[in-house]
Amino acid sequence: MADMFVKQAKQYAEARPNYPEELFKFIASKTPKHELAWDVGTGSGQAAASLAPIYKNVIATDTSPKQLEFAIKLPNIRYQLTPPTMSITELEQNVATQSSVDLVTIATALHWFDLPQFYKQVKWVLKKPNGVIAAWTYYWPEINESVDAVFKSFHSVDYEPFREPQHKLVENKYMSIDFPFEPVDGVDNTGPFDQFVLEKLMDLGDYLTFIRSSSGYQTAKNRGVELLTDNMMEKFKVAWNSDGQSKKVARFPVYLRIGKVGN
Repeated sequence: MADMFVKQAKQYAEARPNYPEELFKFIASKTPKHELAWDVGTGSGQAAASLAPIYKNVIATDTSPKQLEFAIKLPNIRYQLTPPTMSITELEQNVATQSSVDLVTIATALHWFDLPQFYKQVKWVLKKPNGVIAAWTYYWPEINESVDAVFKSFHSVDYEPFREPQHKLVENKYMSIDFPFEPVDGVDNTGPFDQFVLEKLMDLGDYLTFIRSSSGYQTAKNRGVELLTDNMMEKFKVAWNSDGQSKKVARFPVYLRIGKVGN
């Protein structure tokens, strides 16, 4: 995934919505201690920055140096460039030692990972038995009937050939993603839970930047295909302006998987 976003890391940092504070309060309420959190696939550090006021220290890792250039800097966040695969020795050198992490978070990135290898690392670093892993995703923004109708056509026809297989896991709201952990206290399963919603005020330029920041758009671009043609841009413009409002609230339902490591 790292190479996919190299050319658009700045767009990605600017276009993505901020996660709601309630999401992190809920997750943090499930970890007995708040000493160390590991945010994996941190990108521009959106989740790491929200964890920083709650956890004493945050280690935020990514495989893309370009993404980390745009990461949000805070005193108790340590950003670390990591290789796509790490041995346990490298894990302890780059991230944390065995049974030392209270929380592992993965914001909109779990579907890209080598899950068996990653879960081995998670189970190594999490404190036993109550260390928590929380992974969430969201899909495309919901604007209004007119804009969403144009996007649906764009997505199913123009965008579809350039989608990666991993996007099926996102489309399925992480229901089918492997998640071998125990339910946290207070709930009887590991999700996905959908009680959280991201919101971002967007104009048409912001909306199109969001599309350009997506992996499928970048894949098309790398193959010499411009998905946002003049004709498509005009369709979006007409739909966007149909209600006379230049700015609109984009809604992104969040789908959360959360569990504890157990023994």
